[in-house]
Amino acid sequence: MLRKPAVAGYFYQASPDRLKDQVKKYLKTDSEKIKALGVLSPHAGFIYSGAVAGAVYSKVILPDTLILIGPNHTGIGASVSLFPDGKWELPNGDVEIDVQLASSIVNKSKYAVADYDAHAGEHSLEVQLPFIQMFTTDFKIVPITMMSAALEVCKEVGHAISLGIKEAKKDVLIVASSDMTHYESAKSAEEKDKRAIEKILALDPAGLHATIKDYGITMCGFAPAVTMLYAAIELGASRAELVKYMNSGDVSGDYDQVVGYAGIIVS
Repeated sequence: MLRKPAVAGYFYQASPDRLKDQVKKYLKTDSEKIKALGVLSPHAGFIYSGAVAGAVYSKVILPDTLILIGPNHTGIGASVSLFPDGKWELPNGDVEIDVQLASSIVNKSKYAVADYDAHAGEHSLEVQLPFIQMFTTDFKIVPITMMSAALEVCKEVGHAISLGIKEAKKDVLIVASSDMTHYESAKSAEEKDKRAIEKILALDPAGLHATIKDYGITMCGFAPAVTMLYAAIELGASRAELVKYMNSGDVSGDYDQVVGYAGIIVS
């Protein structure tokens, strides 16, 4: 199975050279790299959230396999959909699926199922790859999208991911793809996002899940973030760091209706 790009030329440049130039301006060349278990990275158009994604990927050591978990924006496919094999086509080269790890996770989870359909038009994982490809071309991925946001599902899928990584006996980075509050004033967005970010920094997945519900925070990838936290904690995570926070108004100048973006590293 070869997955074609869904948002090349829309969320990011479709030309290989122009894409490299676009991504390069968001990277931090002076960042000291750390070994991480998980990250939170945004998935908007690069002109809006590229600075946050660039700051995150500039600061982590990228292993040979990355598990990408994002929300399902299209409503198509399985509730928890894992792309099981094949390649993803990107302007700067194809990316292979880690078939062995993908199969292991599916076998260990009653919720995650092998499914291609959910990924065909979904952008939240695709937009992570051009940043990763600026640092390495020798890597594989396990793409997972989530429609279900139930805490039980997040915990169970996170557990299956941690078991799969332990069984594989290799370093794997878990990427949770999410934007933060949507279409509120910058002040309101920052207040709400601060509550969610505090729970992530405290390594409190259940607390993050409850905070999202209690305060009506429109963080589209909170289920992937909760899942990533559960997996990272089982793998020994002990700290989290906020690398960068901004909102779309910082680019557009419109602070009345913004989308928030947070970059966090869990290690």
